[in-house]
Amino acid sequence: MALELRPNCEFCDRDLPPDSAEARICSYECTFCADCVETVLANVCPNCGGGFAPRPVRPSREWRPGVSAGKQPPSARRVRAKFTRAEIEAFGAPIRGIPPEKR
Repeated sequence: MALELRPNCEFCDRDLPPDSAEARICSYECTFCADCVETVLANVCPNCGGGFAPRPVRPSREWRPGVSAGKQPPSARRVRAKFTRAEIEAFGAPIRGIPPEKR
């Protein structure tokens, strides 16, 4: 099963195309831009409390049969955060000092 590759940052709604090196995901595929992860979220996913990693880039070219962005297209469904900035900051405050691998 391929990653969903959501097309936008769930906080600021910045476009994050499938080849974006600025996309960050948590283990639940919540998707945010690198800037929001660093400056707003402090590496705390506002949905699950986990940390973020760079999202892999899906190859545009079909190097192996059936495996490419053309054959397994990224999602077109835009997702937005369910929480306000104040709620996100309050949620993250007590856990942002804990490394993601210890949360």
